[in-house]
Amino acid sequence: MTRVSRKKKRFKKWHKITLSILAILFLLVAGFVGYTFYTVNKALSTMHEPIDRDFSDLRTGKVQLGDQEPFSILLIGIDKEEGDLEKGRSDSLIVLTVNPKTESMKMVSIPRDTRTEIIGRGNLDKINHAHAFGGVEMSIPTVENFLDIPIDYYVKINMQGFKDIVDAVGGVDVNNKFAFSSGGYNFNEGNVSLNGDSALSFVRMRKQDPRGDFGRADRQKQVVQAVINRGASFSGLTNLDSILGAIGGNVKTDLSSGEMVDITQNYKEARHDLEVLQIEGSNSTIEGIYYFQVSEEERTRVSGILKEHLELN
Repeated sequence: MTRVSRKKKRFKKWHKITLSILAILFLLVAGFVGYTFYTVNKALSTMHEPIDRDFSDLRTGKVQLGDQEPFSILLIGIDKEEGDLEKGRSDSLIVLTVNPKTESMKMVSIPRDTRTEIIGRGNLDKINHAHAFGGVEMSIPTVENFLDIPIDYYVKINMQGFKDIVDAVGGVDVNNKFAFSSGGYNFNEGNVSLNGDSALSFVRMRKQDPRGDFGRADRQKQVVQAVINRGASFSGLTNLDSILGAIGGNVKTDLSSGEMVDITQNYKEARHDLEVLQIEGSNSTIEGIYYFQVSEEERTRVSGILKEHLELN
């Protein structure tokens, strides 16, 4: 394996971290809980945080995981290294849809500066402000309105939680297509071993990539699939204590233990087929404030892909 040399410089924030890495948490948690239900109740009670909200009018009722219905989940990254997950803007937003019939997942990241209506406030603002104004209860309907799809569940994680969970599975190996440096790390071409810190640097680099965001998306997908596969393997189960420790106070979700078991039993094969979608848009400045503008045509395009995957058409 190619060794990754670490420099003294460390990240202070994760504002540049892209959204795809959050999908790791969803399948890791679901997978481990499914196999060890009776031994993780304490950890589940710590991370389980249901919210008071009505079912989306974009569905006829609550999704039935036991019936293997496709579902969606909103993954939220908070700019807190540890502790409080209730306050602050959501620096990362990703919608993950899972379809057990096609055994596939689709992920779409929503740029944090996207200008859209904040549901509950009635004004146009950056989409990441929804969490600062009203937490998950405001973030979910705002994302539903933006993509015109129901959000069935949510998961919140902070930077420390991601780093710990990568380390807890023993790190990951990826195939790097070209040498580059980022975030105080040097990544050689070929096989590279990543820990939690270096994985963040690996997925965030964009400017040195000749393919830009598309190249970065490929690296994100590599890390996501590597961690999911590592965690789903038998050897990964030996690290259960470390996984649960990594989750701790760094993760909140409204998925119950029973729903996690259903996901493990009915959806686990979807991890083998992961497609990352990209929202196109333009940069603009309105009254001195920077926004990312997404056209109605582009919103409709992305929404249509997700609706089809959720079998809502």
